[in-house]
Amino acid sequence: MKLHQLKPPEGAKHKVKRLGRGDSSGHGGTSTRGHKGHKARSGYRLPFNFEGGQMPLVRRIPKRGFTHLKEYKIEIVNLNQIDKKFNEGEEVNPEKLKEKGLIKKTEFVKILGEGNLTKKLTIYAHHFSKKAKEKIEKVGGKVIIIEKK
Repeated sequence: MKLHQLKPPEGAKHKVKRLGRGDSSGHGGTSTRGHKGHKARSGYRLPFNFEGGQMPLVRRIPKRGFTHLKEYKIEIVNLNQIDKKFNEGEEVNPEKLKEKGLIKKTEFVKILGEGNLTKKLTIYAHHFSKKAKEKIEKVGGKVIIIEKK
């Protein structure tokens, strides 16, 4: 079998409806468009956002922005801040950071490596920068990552 011998199966192809070819064709006169009106004219196209006369979505929603419900603020704490507020051997976690006034919310805490850490601490946080991790472990402290729900 060759390419020129291929044919579609019986009944797969339909005759094209030929419009405006005289009254005897059954599709003459108005060519199935009805009488007058916008849709009867040549060049007619609906706007892309037309919803059948219903107030369009783009006009229904407010234009002053919105707050994404799943968004959360990342609280940032530097090592020099932790070094000032905590004593040797203490455990540092988001609740204690909030008590000491270093953060406002405990949803997501990230520890950054600005400044130096001189005390051996166990620090619990959701995320650590590479620099912070290195500095904490260099002093002999522990880095424990809290899993975000």
